[in-house]
Amino acid sequence: MPSTESAARRFQDRAVLWSMGEISAADVVTAACDALVAGLDSPALQILAACTRAEAGYDVPDLLPPALDELGLTFYTVGSVAGQEAAARALAARMLADELTPRELAFRIHQRFGHELPLAERLAELDDEYDVLEYSDRTPAQVDADVTAEALRLAQHPRVSAELADGRT
Repeated sequence: MPSTESAARRFQDRAVLWSMGEISAADVVTAACDALVAGLDSPALQILAACTRAEAGYDVPDLLPPALDELGLTFYTVGSVAGQEAAARALAARMLADELTPRELAFRIHQRFGHELPLAERLAELDDEYDVLEYSDRTPAQVDADVTAEALRLAQHPRVSAELADGRT
Protein backbone atom coordinates (compact mmCIF):
# COMPACT_ATOMS: atom_id res chain seq x y z
CA MET A 1 0.00 0.00 0.00
CA PRO A 2 1.41 3.42 -0.92
CA SER A 3 2.17 5.95 1.78
CA THR A 4 -0.38 8.67 2.44
CA GLU A 5 2.20 11.21 1.23
CA SER A 6 2.58 9.53 -2.16
CA ALA A 7 -1.20 9.06 -2.34
CA ALA A 8 -1.69 12.77 -1.67
CA ARG A 9 0.84 13.64 -4.38
CA ARG A 10 -0.92 11.36 -6.88
CA PHE A 11 -4.33 12.82 -5.98
CA GLN A 12 -2.94 16.36 -6.31
CA ASP A 13 -1.43 15.45 -9.70
CA ARG A 14 -4.71 14.01 -10.96
CA ALA A 15 -6.55 17.14 -9.80
CA VAL A 16 -4.22 19.46 -11.69
CA LEU A 17 -4.31 17.26 -14.78
CA TRP A 18 -8.11 17.46 -14.70
CA SER A 19 -8.08 21.25 -14.26
CA MET A 20 -5.79 21.54 -17.30
CA GLY A 21 -8.01 19.25 -19.39
CA GLU A 22 -5.59 16.31 -19.51
CA ILE A 23 -7.83 13.72 -17.81
CA SER A 24 -11.55 13.25 -17.34
CA ALA A 25 -13.67 13.98 -14.29
CA ALA A 26 -14.25 10.22 -13.94
CA ASP A 27 -10.48 9.80 -13.60
CA VAL A 28 -10.58 12.27 -10.68
CA VAL A 29 -13.27 10.18 -8.97
CA THR A 30 -11.08 7.10 -9.45
CA ALA A 31 -8.15 9.03 -7.96
CA ALA A 32 -10.33 9.97 -4.97
CA CYS A 33 -11.17 6.29 -4.45
CA ASP A 34 -7.49 5.39 -4.69
CA ALA A 35 -6.66 8.11 -2.15
CA LEU A 36 -9.21 6.70 0.31
CA VAL A 37 -7.83 3.19 -0.10
CA ALA A 38 -4.32 4.54 0.53
CA GLY A 39 -5.41 6.06 3.83
CA LEU A 40 -6.31 9.67 3.01
CA ASP A 41 -9.68 10.67 4.39
CA SER A 42 -11.94 13.68 4.63
CA PRO A 43 -15.68 14.23 4.30
CA ALA A 44 -15.38 15.95 0.89
CA LEU A 45 -13.02 13.24 -0.39
CA GLN A 46 -15.58 10.58 0.60
CA ILE A 47 -18.34 12.45 -1.24
CA LEU A 48 -16.12 12.86 -4.32
CA ALA A 49 -15.19 9.17 -4.29
CA ALA A 50 -18.88 8.23 -4.11
CA CYS A 51 -19.70 9.92 -7.43
CA THR A 52 -20.70 7.70 -10.30
CA ARG A 53 -19.05 8.06 -13.69
CA ALA A 54 -22.25 9.69 -14.94
CA GLU A 55 -22.23 12.24 -12.10
CA ALA A 56 -18.51 13.00 -12.31
CA GLY A 57 -18.68 15.59 -15.08
CA TYR A 58 -21.26 17.59 -13.13
CA ASP A 59 -20.01 17.12 -9.58
CA VAL A 60 -16.20 17.19 -9.78
CA PRO A 61 -15.98 20.97 -10.39
CA ASP A 62 -17.83 21.62 -7.12
CA LEU A 63 -16.47 18.72 -5.03
CA LEU A 64 -12.78 18.75 -5.93
CA PRO A 65 -11.75 22.13 -4.43
CA PRO A 66 -13.11 21.34 -0.94
CA ALA A 67 -11.66 17.81 -1.04
CA LEU A 68 -8.22 19.22 -1.82
CA ASP A 69 -8.60 21.92 0.81
CA GLU A 70 -9.57 19.44 3.54
CA LEU A 71 -6.44 17.43 2.73
CA GLY A 72 -4.21 20.53 2.76
CA LEU A 73 -3.63 20.28 -0.99
CA THR A 74 -3.83 23.01 -3.62
CA PHE A 75 -6.49 23.59 -6.24
CA TYR A 76 -4.75 25.37 -9.11
CA THR A 77 -6.83 27.80 -11.09
CA VAL A 78 -7.05 27.13 -14.80
CA GLY A 79 -4.43 29.07 -16.71
CA SER A 80 -2.28 29.95 -13.70
CA VAL A 81 1.48 29.58 -14.09
CA ALA A 82 1.59 27.53 -10.90
CA GLY A 83 -1.09 25.23 -12.32
CA GLN A 84 0.73 24.88 -15.62
CA GLU A 85 3.97 24.03 -13.81
CA ALA A 86 2.16 21.52 -11.60
CA ALA A 87 0.60 19.95 -14.71
CA ALA A 88 4.02 19.66 -16.38
CA ARG A 89 5.40 17.96 -13.25
CA ALA A 90 2.37 15.65 -13.10
CA LEU A 91 2.80 14.67 -16.76
CA ALA A 92 6.48 14.00 -16.11
CA ALA A 93 5.53 11.78 -13.17
CA ARG A 94 3.13 9.86 -15.43
CA MET A 95 5.94 9.23 -17.90
CA LEU A 96 8.24 8.06 -15.13
CA ALA A 97 5.49 5.67 -14.00
CA ASP A 98 5.34 4.25 -17.56
CA GLU A 99 1.90 5.74 -18.22
CA LEU A 100 3.31 7.80 -21.12
CA THR A 101 6.21 7.27 -23.49
CA PRO A 102 8.94 9.91 -23.67
CA ARG A 103 7.60 10.93 -27.10
CA GLU A 104 4.07 11.31 -25.72
CA LEU A 105 5.32 13.43 -22.82
CA ALA A 106 7.25 15.79 -25.08
CA PHE A 107 4.31 16.05 -27.48
CA ARG A 108 1.75 16.75 -24.74
CA ILE A 109 3.92 19.40 -23.12
CA HIS A 110 4.58 21.07 -26.47
CA GLN A 111 0.92 20.85 -27.48
CA ARG A 112 -0.38 22.17 -24.16
CA PHE A 113 2.19 24.91 -23.41
CA GLY A 114 4.14 25.50 -26.61
CA HIS A 115 7.44 27.18 -25.82
CA GLU A 116 5.79 29.53 -23.31
CA LEU A 117 6.35 27.67 -20.04
CA PRO A 118 9.97 28.15 -18.95
CA LEU A 119 9.90 25.15 -16.58
CA ALA A 120 9.05 22.80 -19.47
CA GLU A 121 10.72 24.61 -22.39
CA ARG A 122 13.32 21.88 -22.85
CA LEU A 123 10.58 19.27 -23.39
CA ALA A 124 9.01 21.45 -26.11
CA GLU A 125 12.43 21.69 -27.77
CA LEU A 126 12.81 17.92 -27.56
CA ASP A 127 9.42 17.47 -29.22
CA ASP A 128 10.77 19.57 -32.07
CA GLU A 129 13.81 17.27 -32.21
CA TYR A 130 11.56 14.22 -32.64
CA ASP A 131 10.04 15.95 -35.65
CA VAL A 132 13.40 16.38 -37.41
CA LEU A 133 15.15 13.14 -36.44
CA GLU A 134 15.45 12.00 -40.04
CA TYR A 135 17.54 15.11 -40.77
CA SER A 136 19.77 14.93 -37.71
CA ASP A 137 22.55 12.72 -36.44
CA ARG A 138 20.57 11.77 -33.30
CA THR A 139 18.59 8.60 -32.75
CA PRO A 140 15.12 8.26 -31.19
CA ALA A 141 16.74 6.51 -28.21
CA GLN A 142 19.00 9.52 -27.60
CA VAL A 143 16.06 11.92 -27.62
CA ASP A 144 14.08 9.51 -25.39
CA ALA A 145 17.00 9.57 -22.92
CA ASP A 146 17.02 13.38 -22.93
CA VAL A 147 13.25 13.47 -22.34
CA THR A 148 13.61 10.99 -19.47
CA ALA A 149 16.34 13.10 -17.90
CA GLU A 150 14.16 16.19 -18.23
CA ALA A 151 11.18 14.33 -16.71
CA LEU A 152 13.36 13.37 -13.75
CA ARG A 153 14.38 17.02 -13.34
CA LEU A 154 10.74 18.13 -13.41
CA ALA A 155 9.67 15.44 -10.96
CA GLN A 156 12.37 16.59 -8.54
CA HIS A 157 11.61 20.29 -9.04
CA PRO A 158 10.29 21.84 -5.82
CA ARG A 159 6.53 21.92 -5.69
CA VAL A 160 4.87 25.29 -5.20
CA SER A 161 3.34 25.83 -1.78
CA ALA A 162 -0.33 26.72 -1.49
CA GLU A 163 0.57 30.27 -0.42
CA LEU A 164 2.67 30.84 -3.55
CA ALA A 165 0.12 29.16 -5.81
CA ASP A 166 -2.61 31.53 -4.66
CA GLY A 167 -0.53 34.58 -5.53
CA ARG A 168 0.79 33.49 -8.95
CA THR A 169 -1.01 33.75 -12.24
